[in-house]
Amino acid sequence: MISFQGRVVLLDIEGTTSSVSFVYDVMFPFVRRELDRFLEEQWESDSLREACNLIAQDAGYDSLDAWNSGTPNRQKTCVRDQVMVLMDNDVKATGLKRLQGLVWQHGFESGELQAHLYDDVLAAIREWRQSGISVQIYSSGSVQAQRLFFGHTVAGDLLSLFDGHYDTTVGSKREASSYDAIAQQISRAPQHILFLSDVTAELDAAAEAGMRTGLCRRPGNAPVNEDHGHDEFDHFGQVQVQVVDDINR
Repeated sequence: MISFQGRVVLLDIEGTTSSVSFVYDVMFPFVRRELDRFLEEQWESDSLREACNLIAQDAGYDSLDAWNSGTPNRQKTCVRDQVMVLMDNDVKATGLKRLQGLVWQHGFESGELQAHLYDDVLAAIREWRQSGISVQIYSSGSVQAQRLFFGHTVAGDLLSLFDGHYDTTVGSKREASSYDAIAQQISRAPQHILFLSDVTAELDAAAEAGMRTGLCRRPGNAPVNEDHGHDEFDHFGQVQVQVVDDINR
């Protein structure tokens, strides 16, 4: 059990609200399968161009044109090859996540993709919100991808349950400065924010920033060192929250 007195619950997605297998066995393969067609059909769109420029910047260049000044087909191949390398190595790069989000958008909006949600999540979040707790998301997936995910779940459109979304544009999930930045944007003292995740390195960073933390132990999650020092829970029903006055915000 986790007993938390504060104002905000900040949630990871993969391995916390949703299964790791859905991300790795459904969402990632969808990008691999649809990427070539997406690049061909959407190449002239501003959103895709922006994502490609971000991928180039992650690779150390000012823009896609600075990275590869060849024909559109050569640029598409360059982007595709880089995306595959990043995905093969599970790199949490901002440009990659932006492009993945664009590809997933087509899948979610067509109905081919429907986000997995653990059975205990929806009732708990509704209960927390009814008690006055703000529920927000911090994931390595882009904010766009997060909105698509929670807007198209097996339980329907859940976007109204969340007050904020954060991605790697605020920083790495394994750096305390990222959690400092989120606390500042939320305008809450870190000690009044509870961060729930299945990754101990992320929880370590959040704890260093002063947040309360909880390790989610779901079936299929990666094993962890038992000396991690964080409170644990198996399902959201074990997380009890209570709103407290935050005179220091």
